[in-house]
Amino acid sequence: MLLTACVTPTTGGFIVDASGDQAAADYVQLALAYFDNNDMSGARRHANNALDVDDKVLDAYQVLALIAEREGDRDLADSNFRRAVSLDRDNSRARNNHAAMLFSQERYRESYEQLERVAGDTSYEGQALAFEGLGRSALRMDQVDDARIAFQRALQLDGNLIIAALELSLLEFGQKDYFSARRHYQSYLTIIEFLQLPHTPRALLAGIQIEGYFENEELVEILILVLSTLYSSSPEYQQLQRLSDAN
Repeated sequence: MLLTACVTPTTGGFIVDASGDQAAADYVQLALAYFDNNDMSGARRHANNALDVDDKVLDAYQVLALIAEREGDRDLADSNFRRAVSLDRDNSRARNNHAAMLFSQERYRESYEQLERVAGDTSYEGQALAFEGLGRSALRMDQVDDARIAFQRALQLDGNLIIAALELSLLEFGQKDYFSARRHYQSYLTIIEFLQLPHTPRALLAGIQIEGYFENEELVEILILVLSTLYSSSPEYQQLQRLSDAN
């Protein structure tokens, strides 16, 4: 990331001829660049530089939250995310980032509550992903109907969401709506193949069960081979073995 700046040998910072807002924004961009290069010290320094210019720079608190999360300081990460959200309660990106951290910490109720706000923001460019995240949080709380509605809405907004397509196929299969389950799983396969992404054990087992119901033996054999070859120690493969033994 290239920024127009003049390095000062005494402080290691840079002189910005533009406004204070621009200086703060430049510091945030530098912080993100250091973060992406796994230099947490440099990222923290530049995020704090941004706050020295203006202590209400929302993105600087988000960077500090990401740093704290990567370093394992969950309380500090949570505090910085909450500070960012408090500066602009309508900032969906800040709420979405906070929700992602909460989900990773298995704080599903809190994640769900944040994502409800985000998903309701029709102007947010990540609205479809917010609905997908909402569905995932709902699943972890066994709110199956809420999860289904969220995944359906996510796919209405963006038909290329892998997780939403896969999870919806599993939900429909569990409800014995086999044709809908297969339709969503076929959508999942199309997206995976187009993006050239690897299957997860969960997705492979789902395909084995769904396509097995429709006696698509050729595809089932391929999926079993991939699961047994790449993920022989996974819980999904162990489950497949138990299902095979039961039959």
